[in-house]
Amino acid sequence: MDQRMDLGIARLVHHLLRKQSHDGSWRLHFIDGGTTTDAAAVMLLTSSGIQKPALVASLCYRILAKQDSEGAWRVYPDEEGGNLAATAECYFALQFAGLSPSDPRMKQARDRIVELGGLSRINSLLTKFLLAVVGQYEWPRWFPVPLSLLLLPPSSPLHFHQFSGYARVHMAPMMLLGSVKPAFSLPHIEPFRSHDGDMSIHQLAEQRNSWQQHIHMRIPSITGLSPLTALNKQGAVRAQQYMLDRIEPDGTLYCYATATILMIHALRALEFDIRHPIIMNAVAGLESLLLRDNGQQTMQNTTSTVWDTALISHALQDAGVSPNHPSIRSAGTYLLKHQHAKLGDWKLNVEHPLPGGWGFSDSNTINPDIDDTTAALRAIDSLTHDAPYLKARELGLQWLLSMQNSDGGWAAFERNVNSRIVSWVPLEGAEDAATDPSTPDLTGRTLEYLGKHTGLTTTHHHFMRRAADWLYRAQQADGSWYGRWGVCYIYGTWAALTGLIAAGESTNHPQIRKATEWLLRIQLPDGGFGESCRSDHVKRYVPLTYSTLSQTAWALDALVAANDRPIPAMERACDFLLRALDSDAPLPRMYPTGAGLPGYIYTRYESYPLVWPLLALANYRGKFGGSTASSTT
Repeated sequence: MDQRMDLGIARLVHHLLRKQSHDGSWRLHFIDGGTTTDAAAVMLLTSSGIQKPALVASLCYRILAKQDSEGAWRVYPDEEGGNLAATAECYFALQFAGLSPSDPRMKQARDRIVELGGLSRINSLLTKFLLAVVGQYEWPRWFPVPLSLLLLPPSSPLHFHQFSGYARVHMAPMMLLGSVKPAFSLPHIEPFRSHDGDMSIHQLAEQRNSWQQHIHMRIPSITGLSPLTALNKQGAVRAQQYMLDRIEPDGTLYCYATATILMIHALRALEFDIRHPIIMNAVAGLESLLLRDNGQQTMQNTTSTVWDTALISHALQDAGVSPNHPSIRSAGTYLLKHQHAKLGDWKLNVEHPLPGGWGFSDSNTINPDIDDTTAALRAIDSLTHDAPYLKARELGLQWLLSMQNSDGGWAAFERNVNSRIVSWVPLEGAEDAATDPSTPDLTGRTLEYLGKHTGLTTTHHHFMRRAADWLYRAQQADGSWYGRWGVCYIYGTWAALTGLIAAGESTNHPQIRKATEWLLRIQLPDGGFGESCRSDHVKRYVPLTYSTLSQTAWALDALVAANDRPIPAMERACDFLLRALDSDAPLPRMYPTGAGLPGYIYTRYESYPLVWPLLALANYRGKFGGSTASSTT
């Protein structure tokens, strides 16, 4: 095993070093496994008259390539029967781009929409808005979050900042659109008709007031918005300012393509000309998110550059690359430049807020998160003999500790944004995005960083003990943990186990042993591990029929942490990874193992099949050398 492992690690190190950009970053793909962002961009560009025909055509080419043999679109490869929301988005996007409804592929898609329940059965709030704003879905008679919510003070039982930051930057334009109810359709769009009671666009138009019946609506200025109440007019001003204050230097809203698309629609509803600098910059920001996926152009929802750079730099160092290697020094310089230096919305629930975190995207300057901060801190840890890195670590650690929730865990972006009242608001299909609670994956990864890189343990530090106790309370009955930002129970269990053990918890703790036994039970015959995105949707473990590199690496790394010597399951997992890394072997099937929005958005990281196997194999070698189970028993 020694020689095979050394060779496999060396191959990964060499491959990753070659992929580094000149600025020290790793600019790898972060791809929506589905088509939501592409379809939303097509509908925006065509309905607004923004002339980007080549871009529209290239996005539609990928959309068509993703259609399955039954006419549907899926948000992950093994989704049974197709996804109604995704299929409706793609059907209308293609029609807006000029594909005739009589085209056989469109007929098949239309039939599939009917078979899946029709438009009235769509349960994604984002899909409903994307379709309603282009006149293809009935606007609700009332939107559950009115603009007047923006006027309520923090002392109110329910206020805007009780929603997660991710929700707020989507809700602000949604609230404007839900109040104005535009219908930016085009003359050639054929109304959707089915036999399930869905309303056609003509029936919808009959229900609208005369001010809503024009194909390209002209809306009065904010001060004269006749459909809005006085309070809503004030809320409209507040919503507009909320968006404008959170536009990043690249023109996007909070770095998210979906939020930016909604913002452009909302600004159009407020009579901004499409040539307005804000809209032109936003479109340019969207174009900066384009990349090629298997030869087809697609739009990322954001970039993962800071995340990938931090993960890869740390993994390379764990694999033996010297901190003085030019690649590590260059990555460190890049990460220093992207440490946040100003306050953002996260400050609201922090007693003495000071900036110091890192964000996910290279254009993100105001929305740091826990996961990226611990990743960046791991990457620069070996460089802290230099004063700038020492200061960066101190600021990052201070920010990290200030963000611990009152329940002992850590959330993704903000502190104590988990109001039970918010869960009662009927935001259909958005329950998992409306709040930002403590999660096992983020809490576990934070404990792992603190335990391994600062020496803090649960024995001597109260906040470490509270975090460990929160993790024990969050464990599932079968011994696993749910992971919010990766797929899914393998991810959460890996993060929780490695975090608890790094924080000083005994590997003989009953709950740690129970988690280890769960991992051993789910190992696949080929030695690897594979979990379906369906787990994230139904909230229980659903296996894949095949193994993935990233999920195998997570499971292996957890088993390495939880055992004092190699066991056969580890050896089989190592063998799976090393076979996959053999230069003559075909790579296992690519599968989205990043989670965005349960049941709706899953992502494929180009980095994951490389960085996680490297980290797991390096940790195995670092702990056991090249020893195998048979040689130590």
